[in-house]
Formats: sequence, structure tokens, C-alpha cells
Amino acid sequence: MSLLSDILLQLFGHREFRGSQQAVIERVLSGGHSLIIMPTGMGKSLCYQLPAIVLADRSHSNREHPEPPDQLAKAPLTLVISPLIALMKDQVDALLGKGVDATFINSSLQRSERILRYQQIALGHYDLVYVTPERFRKSEFWETLAEREIVLLAVDEAHCISEWGHDFRPDYTRVGEIRHRLGNPTTIALTATATPEVQDDIIKQLNLDLKTVELFHEGIERPNLELNVKQVWDDDAKYETIVQTRKKVDGCGIVYFTLIRKLMEFSERLWVDGIPHLIYHGDLPRSRRKSLQESFMQEPGHLVLATNAFGMGVDKADIRYVLHADLPGSLESYYQEIGRAGRDGKPSQCVLLYDERDLATQMEFMNWSNPDAEFYERVHDFLKNETEKINAFGIDWLRERIHYKQKHDRRLETALAMMDRWGVIEGTLQPLKVKVTAELPEHLRDKSSLADKLKRDQSKLLTMLQYVKHQGDRKQYIHDYFGLN
Repeated sequence: MSLLSDILLQLFGHREFRGSQQAVIERVLSGGHSLIIMPTGMGKSLCYQLPAIVLADRSHSNREHPEPPDQLAKAPLTLVISPLIALMKDQVDALLGKGVDATFINSSLQRSERILRYQQIALGHYDLVYVTPERFRKSEFWETLAEREIVLLAVDEAHCISEWGHDFRPDYTRVGEIRHRLGNPTTIALTATATPEVQDDIIKQLNLDLKTVELFHEGIERPNLELNVKQVWDDDAKYETIVQTRKKVDGCGIVYFTLIRKLMEFSERLWVDGIPHLIYHGDLPRSRRKSLQESFMQEPGHLVLATNAFGMGVDKADIRYVLHADLPGSLESYYQEIGRAGRDGKPSQCVLLYDERDLATQMEFMNWSNPDAEFYERVHDFLKNETEKINAFGIDWLRERIHYKQKHDRRLETALAMMDRWGVIEGTLQPLKVKVTAELPEHLRDKSSLADKLKRDQSKLLTMLQYVKHQGDRKQYIHDYFGLN
């Protein structure tokens, strides 16, 4: 048995690698850069966890025959950049249970605990560390990393690095710069979905050459998933479909909603009819979200009504159905969400309930997510000149002055979040207590760039609508969209 197979069996309990896992791991260990596109639940994390273990073992072996003190090398370290705070602890706990020396650093930790972990990293402890991209804003974190040799950089959810992707995050745009400061270590970027355009942009943003990066694409074929679209005309029809699916399909399932308000309306109807279920959305306290997710993972047969806040890190094998009560905003997000069904390979249903009125909701969401340059400048001006009033009276006071009579408009939330992510403001967004620390970056003042972003979002929604109207093989439609012909 080879070393890799031995570790796979002894630590991870698998006798065989899946798909291209072994080829990816061997390339990483040889120092080659890779882009991995692999469906959720197919074992992306193994592609960097196992190499991290091997690289650490090599170092431990070398320490048995140490060099003279003046030639001692810094202890090697694998860094995993991920936006999924909730998932970090779960993955680290699983690794610790296998005897792997791993930890995470993110905003969920008290400062005293973060400092302790910094000290431990600097002293050579931990072979694998999970961090959010925001952590690289902190000078003390860089000082800690200076004491280690970064031998592997894993960029999880790599589609977040691309403005062309469906979940762009500004802090990810610095990953190329971060790679350079870390000494350009071997890099592996991983995502479940990426069009050819996004694939190229990920590599470009990482400051890598297309010729030096090997693409491992596992495809998106899931033969056990049955994809259907059902046109409905009102919420009653949606509700009836949810109830009937619950009765007919044995097992647990997820129903995705766009609006929390609509989710709660359906929840009330289910309780009136005596149908037990869980609800999950981003407005719930973090502790409540965690307990709900644990209940879903550990107990059989649950029905969950959720927004798209639910799903990242949900690795439950026996989800028998995923319904979409509303039209998703993009085919990428839709495919990720239905990909949570049937990971055990058994038949599972994926049904999108399409009401033409839902298109208007998505278009409104799109407008809220795309403030123009003038709007950003107006908000920035208010934050600079009305700081005391804003911090005293909060976001509602600011919204009245920005939106006037359009109180339902949510562009302000988008603008504040973007300014926070780009380092324009410091403080807290909930409650709103901030101060302006920088001018608007060019990205948020560039009318052409912002207009292009809106057009890309509109194009994604059009693609989603075309999927709904498609009369042929829907799996083939998805295959074509992701360039897998």
C-alpha cells in the first residue's frame, strides 16, 4: 500500500480515492499549482488536507536529524483561505479527531484566544490553519506567519475571487497579493462551480500563469438527481407542492426561499397544519443557526425551510429532495443548492417552483445589489459629514435621508457592506457605528465597471430564466453552461 493510500485508510477511513483526488494530491506534493472544480460532497477538502499531512510528516522526519542551529528551517505550514466561518470549526474538529494538528483563526474567537493561537503558530505548532481572507488585513497575523514557511496555500470557494462569479467577495481580490507576500507557495484553488470565464479569472486573480495551472474538472453529472420545473400561479400551489412532496418522499429535504418574510408565512401555514419543520435564515442569531444545522445533520427526516444562508458546510448524505419555492438568481447558485441532494447516490428530487411574479423579486434584489457610483459617493459623503448623527440615530435615520420615501430600498446595506469590505469604513454595521477611514476605491467610483457588473448579473438571471423555459434535457443545459461539452 502506498503512503497516500495508507493515510487515506488510516486517517480518513476510505479504501479508494474518488475521481481525480489522487492525481490532484500527487500534483500538489510535486509543487504544481491546480484549479479543482468538484461537486459539493465529492471530497474537495481531502485534496489539500492529505497533502498538508504529508508535508508536515516530512518536516517531522527531518527534525529527527536536525541541522546545526544556524541552518534550522522554519516549520512548514499549510494555510486554507475560506469564507465559511461556520464550517471551519467543524473541519478542524474532524481533523483533530484524526490526530492532525490543525486550528482556525477568525472573528468568532475572543481576542485572547486569537493571540494565544498566534503565539502557538509562531512557535511551530499546527500543521494546517484555516483563516478568512479578512484576517490578512491584520499586521499581527502577518508577523506570526513570518515565523513559518508556507508550503501550501489552499483557496476554498475560489469562485469568490472573481467578479464574474456568483458570490464575489472583495477580500478575495487580495489573494494574489497575499500569495506574493507568502513567497508564492504551491497553490490549490477549489470550487464546486465555475464557468470557463470564471476559471480563467480565478487563475488571473491568483497571479498565476494559465500554462502553470492544471485544471481538474470532475464535471457536474449527478445521474441520481431528477431535475424538474413546475410552473405555479400562486403561493397556494407552492404550498401544496411542498406538503405533497413531504408526504410522498421518505426522508429529509430543504425548501429554499428568497425572502425571509415569505419563508415565515409558509412556516406559519405548516404549523397550522401540524407539519413539523425547521427554519433557517441569516437574521437568526449565530448560536440558533448552529443548533438548527446540528439538528438537521444529526436527526433523520427533517424538513427545513431556508434562505440561501443554509447549505454551506451541510454535508448530509441522505437529503432526498431540494425544492426552490422562488426563482434563484443564477444557475451557479441553483446548481450548488440542488447539489446538496442525494450525495449517497440514491434517487433524489430537485424541483423548481416557478411563478412569473418571482422574476420581479429577483430583479429588485439585483438592483439592490448594484448601487451606482453616484449612490456610493452620496453615502460616503453622509458618513464623512454626518458621523455623529448617524452613530447616534442609526441606520434608519441614514436610510430616510438617502432613500427619502423609498424605505424598502436595500441599496444602503449593500453600499455599507462594500465600504466595510474595501476598508473605507471601520466599526460595526449592526448597530451602525462607523467612521470613515479612507476614500472610495476606484472600483466603487467607476461608472463603467459598476454598469458591467449589473449587466453580468442581468445575464445570469436571464440564463436562469432560460433554464426554466428549456424544453429539452435540463442536465445538458447546465452542462453546456459550464462549458463541459
